[in-house]
Amino acid sequence: MTASSAPRPAPAGPPTRHQLALMIWLAVFPTLTVLNVALGDWLSTLAPVTRTFVLATIAVPIVVYGLMPQLHRLRVRLLTRAARGR
Repeated sequence: MTASSAPRPAPAGPPTRHQLALMIWLAVFPTLTVLNVALGDWLSTLAPVTRTFVLATIAVPIVVYGLMPQLHRLRVRLLTRAARGR
């Protein structure tokens, strides 16, 4: 059997609720931490609701468009590697 005719593992399905929760936490916590450190002095002058609005407005696109696709690809790579038995 050649490498090209070796059976392929089934494609990874959607993440479980627990996997998705972990992935979201792994994306959101560091993003908010970096934003708080980088913008902390400026944010401290804002009211709490305004500060939260600013953080969410910046963090959500970073997480949704930048980090979550990377985490989904990493999850698929890890599951595929595990299915192959490496």
